[in-house]
Amino acid sequence: MGRGQITRAICIAVSLAAAASAAEFRHVGDFLLQSHFKLTGDKVTPIPMKPIAFRVYTDGVLIKIAAQDDDESHTTFEIYRSDGIGRQRSGGGALEVIPGLQATSHTGGVLRHLRLSSESMTITTFPGVSDQTIVSHAIAAEPIPTKTNSHGSLPIKP
Repeated sequence: MGRGQITRAICIAVSLAAAASAAEFRHVGDFLLQSHFKLTGDKVTPIPMKPIAFRVYTDGVLIKIAAQDDDESHTTFEIYRSDGIGRQRSGGGALEVIPGLQATSHTGGVLRHLRLSSESMTITTFPGVSDQTIVSHAIAAEPIPTKTNSHGSLPIKP
């Protein structure tokens, strides 16, 4: 192998390694769905639901959210803002900014907005041809024990 071919092989290997590490998602938290409701005009309708546990992963650019029992099916959001999120101070008063991020997902004509902090996760869903908006709110939960799969990235239930 000539010098030029070695250099090219090293460049390709470095590029592949960088792409591989960028594609690795790390677990950042578990959340338990607390409320789920539908907004239509000025009417708020609670949607009956069972508590659902979600696992959240990121690679720094994307957020993946999967139900506890199904890590293979997930929704992917693209982070567009990571400089904090506003929240109302307890007892009213001014808004405060806490660490967190915002992300969006646009799939199949449905727009989803994610608001994520270490305390809570809110997903607002805007179906394409509907006058309804769905809001799902989850709070941080204790970590769900898992084993990693053969790829070492997403967990498998024990």
